[in-house]
Amino acid sequence: MGKLSGFKYREIAKKLQEFGFEFFREAKGSHEIWYSENTDRYTTIPKHSGDMPEGTVRSILKQANIEVNQFLNL
Repeated sequence: MGKLSGFKYREIAKKLQEFGFEFFREAKGSHEIWYSENTDRYTTIPKHSGDMPEGTVRSILKQANIEVNQFLNL
């Protein structure tokens, strides 16, 4: 297991809020789009129960332009 495994939706959403992201709108299926005015970037988060796969968390961080170490140290 990598260092980004084991995160749940709520934990990711809370950390994104600390980076300045806010819920923007619902997306297709059980996904949400979040937006940051500070960076003018969007990211899509699946709103599923259970742990998020590590690759999904990496994709969220890449869209949000957040480094893995920044995310983990927050």
